[in-house]
Amino acid sequence: MLVKRCSFWYNIIGNITLLFRVSGMTLGDKKEMGEGIMQDYKKIDYAKNKDVVLRYIPGHFVTPNSHVNYYMDLTDMKSRQREARATGEELAEMYMVSDVIDTILCLNSMEVVGAYMANKMTKAGIISANSHKTMYITSPEYNTSGQMMFRENNQHMIRGKKVLILIDTATTGETLLGAIRTIGFYKGEVVGISAIYSVAAQIGGIPIRALYSNHDLPDYASFETENCPLCRDGVPVDAICNGFGYSTIK
Repeated sequence: MLVKRCSFWYNIIGNITLLFRVSGMTLGDKKEMGEGIMQDYKKIDYAKNKDVVLRYIPGHFVTPNSHVNYYMDLTDMKSRQREARATGEELAEMYMVSDVIDTILCLNSMEVVGAYMANKMTKAGIISANSHKTMYITSPEYNTSGQMMFRENNQHMIRGKKVLILIDTATTGETLLGAIRTIGFYKGEVVGISAIYSVAAQIGGIPIRALYSNHDLPDYASFETENCPLCRDGVPVDAICNGFGYSTIK
């Protein structure tokens, strides 16, 4: 837990430093900023289930890998029981009974959704090759360099297993590529990727099955940090974001 927290604040501090260098802003420039814009969200209902709702906020946001023009606020989808259950069950519907899944690797605090997803899959007849006939729900630890890792007592959930990666949003693909490499390092096999929202249809040759895509949010854009047109045009940054949430710059 301490390693994860250190990595989180390391990303926050690093992005703030780079942000000020790229855009030329100072903390004084942001003193008038509050949390008002973060409450001004819009939403997209999922056609098949009224309890699945994507909330998003327009603006200028910094993530560990890019700058984006929307922040996806998935807090309730990941943490509120009714919404997490609906989200997990709808994601499970995208898989066939013939699929074999041993482990769901949850990224960015998707464990609750992953548990509901595994429960729905099991009831639907999707099998697991585990001796206990149930799926593992796990998440990685992060070392001081931000790389995913598994301790010896958790490695059996990955080694020799068919692993489904579950993530909240997939934009640049860097987090997913890191997860794919980590699973391969521990001798696991990636058999699928699921996301609440994804820009790409596939990564590394693996299809991404998502509830929402650019068809739902066609003007979503992600920019390289050094080449962000919003920074170039002097658009203030609203918040620093990662898989844990956001921190407004005041």
